Amino acid sequence: MPRSLAALAACLLALPAFAQKPVSFINDVAPILKENCFACHDAKKRAGKYDMTTFEKMMAGGSDGEPVLAGKVADSELHRLMVTKDERRMPPRDKGDAVPEAKAAVVAEWIKQGAKLDGGIDPKADLLKELRVRWTPPAPPAAFDKPVVVNSLAFTPDAKSVVVGGHYELTVWDAAKGTLQKRINTRAERAMAMAFLPDGKLAVAGSRPGQEGDVRVYDLAAKAKKTEGGVEYLDGVTDTTVMVKHLHDADDSVLCLALSPDGKKLAAGGCDRAIRVWDISAGVKDAKLEQTIENHADWVLGVAFTADGKFLLSGSRDKTAKVWDLKAKESVMTFPDHQNIVYGVGVKADGSLGYSVGADKQVRTWKPGGDGKQAKNAGGHADEVFKIAFSPKDPLFATSSADKTVKVWDADKLNATKTLTGLTDFVYATAFSADGTRVAAGSFAGEVGVWNAKDKSDKPLVLFNATPGLKK
Repeated sequence: MPRSLAALAACLLALPAFAQKPVSFINDVAPILKENCFACHDAKKRAGKYDMTTFEKMMAGGSDGEPVLAGKVADSELHRLMVTKDERRMPPRDKGDAVPEAKAAVVAEWIKQGAKLDGGIDPKADLLKELRVRWTPPAPPAAFDKPVVVNSLAFTPDAKSVVVGGHYELTVWDAAKGTLQKRINTRAERAMAMAFLPDGKLAVAGSRPGQEGDVRVYDLAAKAKKTEGGVEYLDGVTDTTVMVKHLHDADDSVLCLALSPDGKKLAAGGCDRAIRVWDISAGVKDAKLEQTIENHADWVLGVAFTADGKFLLSGSRDKTAKVWDLKAKESVMTFPDHQNIVYGVGVKADGSLGYSVGADKQVRTWKPGGDGKQAKNAGGHADEVFKIAFSPKDPLFATSSADKTVKVWDADKLNATKTLTGLTDFVYATAFSADGTRVAAGSFAGEVGVWNAKDKSDKPLVLFNATPGLKK
């Protein structure tokens, strides 16, 4: 081969993959911008009056003019600010690291090729949504080499099994033996909250932190796609007999769920600071968004309906608990006494008291229809309190804490009747069985314990790690 042709061949082989084919804006460039730019240049912050959430707005630019000049990499401010060594770098030095060289080179090649938008995409389309629909969740491994954090769990309606939120999956375990029964893969990386609906379907608040959140409904009794080693495997991503309703999408995590006592309303809150309330009285497949409540200044971490379904309680990272009148669509009370993050809320069956727990380690009560002043402070935990769950049958509630314990409380006297032990790390989740006889809880270390809610023993009836295939 002549030396000139050999040199040309060597150069072609040395070119990065993106230079050998057209660069896709939506598949190659937009993910880089999302990771490095969108946090400061979304529709709300618009740093430099620059909104990058649609292709049209991104190309229009902000106060510095057009950021991209097709075919002219050196004259395109978007790329120059990614690679500059000057103080005015993007992202700003106090916000994170510079865009990696390889990724900045992808943006440069896209500009060089004409800075085009892929065919079939509306220039006005929300880029976050366009990226979401193209993303495919990873399949959970057959066996994990480290514990999976338990952020949420729930007893099945018959109390025979416990559903646990895993890593891109839900797992179902025998509540008496602690043996794995089912694995349901999910789009969400984490299940942050669960609620069984009147028809036996399971509503789940999902999270892919910083990327997306959702509310989806699953039929855990659906036919498995395979059974292996006595464990059923269900497809909760693409099988519509398993994932029966995709109720809501968000740009970040959905963190909490609540079902009204009559089963006719479902509420969810999360990182967008909003609470959404759906009417599911005609069945979840015909759910209707009834209202969106924007009443908090920060993430919504907990929600709970009053027994009559007329009011909704909420707790937030803004250090308050609030009460919302669903009919009047207005806030009727703010409880500020925690002076720290409020992780969870609940309400007494007769509606006379609201309960809230949080980072101040306290269990506090207040009158939902009152003046916002504290009724009683119970204390009781040695560290932050993450969750509060009420028995559906008795005046009892349970709280879980960073002190590695779960406490069962008399809701009338507001005193802890016993402290449940056995878990070795932060306890992020707790739940009662539908018959009120059992309490379950899950920890950061992947542990799940099940206790008798009414006897005097503080020892678990069963204790297991809810991480499939984890070696002891």
